[in-house]
Amino acid sequence: MNEAPPGVSPRGSRCRETDNVVDPLRLTHGTRHSGVTMIPHLGLSLPNRGVLFGATTATEIVQLAERAEATGAFGSVWVGDSILAKPRLEAIALLSGIATRTTRVKLGTICMASMTLRDPILLAVQWASLDLLSGGRTIFGACLGGAGASMGTGAREAEIYGVPSAGRVPRLEEEIALLRRLWTEDEVTFEGKVYRLAHVTALPRPQSPPPIWIATNPKRGRVGDHVIERALARVARLGDGYMTDAITVDEFAWRWRRVRELAGAAGRDPQALASCIHLMVNVGDDAEASFDEAARFLRSYYGDIFDRPYLETWVISGPPDRVAARIGAYLEAGCTIPVLRFASWAQIAQLERFAADVVPRLAGLLASAPSAAQR
Repeated sequence: MNEAPPGVSPRGSRCRETDNVVDPLRLTHGTRHSGVTMIPHLGLSLPNRGVLFGATTATEIVQLAERAEATGAFGSVWVGDSILAKPRLEAIALLSGIATRTTRVKLGTICMASMTLRDPILLAVQWASLDLLSGGRTIFGACLGGAGASMGTGAREAEIYGVPSAGRVPRLEEEIALLRRLWTEDEVTFEGKVYRLAHVTALPRPQSPPPIWIATNPKRGRVGDHVIERALARVARLGDGYMTDAITVDEFAWRWRRVRELAGAAGRDPQALASCIHLMVNVGDDAEASFDEAARFLRSYYGDIFDRPYLETWVISGPPDRVAARIGAYLEAGCTIPVLRFASWAQIAQLERFAADVVPRLAGLLASAPSAAQR
């Protein structure tokens, strides 16, 4: 990857000059970076489930990744994951294809919802292979998955795999520990509540240990505050980054601040953590028409499960000024990487409109956004 010089983001827009610039996309667990500045980036989320309802094609998905890199506007490309609950182009296979067609953008899952259903040894080998194909450009987005409404037929998937939603937390935590060890150690022996390994060496190994970001989004009002606290504490304790979606700017700011507080209390460097919010975007001069298309797209993608207030939080739609301002608000709240999925049947047209009309407006917002070292 051709790294941007200090003070310049991968888009080419100017940011604060500093002698201590690090790439937040490659920070790994346990790494300490004191006094560094993390430059914000934009990520593109590819709609790999969209191939099932005519929103895109397998060929276009890869072309989107290539075009995203060519615009210079995006520092990372992401895909969603599910096996049976919400079928789609399989995440690791798709990222492997994209890895061979790109050279700069980071590649990640947003998030690996099937993680707790997958064998950790095979997953370690698959991801290491992807990392080598990409030249060390991967970010592993971990999450619990489960059987909630947005997980489609997740309950049936859980039944088939024999992994109910209850009890997935220890699976997730043990898999994270196992991935890190299998990526770096020979003869791994592990005695956990779920997994037991004896003298396992997993090869090949990644170019360097990929960062593991943890996605979590317990809904305030649907769960108690203690559930939210536990989820954030898990990110602070085990994650290299925090991923979430469909929350207000104020709620994001509070949760991200709390993750960093808990990381500090656990003896970790809060400045070494990245943060990400997954946003649905539709750029159009008619705000209501843009919102309506995004809502129809998301109903096709997830099912008719979201009410308008939920969508108004998750979807950023309308003219370029409005879209840039709303994304900028998350940056100002401390988000390191806003990851954007175009909620539209016109994927390439949306990407090109965004690059032409929104990115120039965001350049100033990104340059003036407070860096991680200053938050």
